[in-house]
Amino acid sequence: MRNRRHIDPIARFMQEHDEALVQLATLRKATQTIADRGFSMDSYRKILRAVEFIEDEVSVHNHREEEALFPVLERYVVGPTKLMREDHKVLKKEFVRLRRAVDRVGAKRKDKSATTGLAKISQSIVQIFVNHIHKENHILFPLVQKFLTKDALREVARRML
Repeated sequence: MRNRRHIDPIARFMQEHDEALVQLATLRKATQTIADRGFSMDSYRKILRAVEFIEDEVSVHNHREEEALFPVLERYVVGPTKLMREDHKVLKKEFVRLRRAVDRVGAKRKDKSATTGLAKISQSIVQIFVNHIHKENHILFPLVQKFLTKDALREVARRML
């Protein structure tokens, strides 16, 4: 196994994005299933797992971007990181709404307005997340690869530990 410091931080961020996209697709499908067919424990468990992934993994991922990657990139360019930080704030706020909607469905399983509300919030947060990931993968990360030297990328990797 390779030392973590030698792992390409951009490749790692992109791999984490791929994992997040899988969870977001699960979240979208499961919330839509509950909205269309009514509450099912199977769909609700899938929603809970996706929400836990967002709480645990995505929050750590975003924190690492903000503390490890952005400060190094900001030595060269600031605009894109400012937009990504704003996206992170929006996502955090929307996630609070999602968590409340999930809890409401758990408490009121037969409430059609609760399941419909959850599906709408889920669709919104999935769209915001997917757009954010697209911006990072196709705009931010190519900038990183253009501007950052190998030494700067190694610094990002060290900061990620």
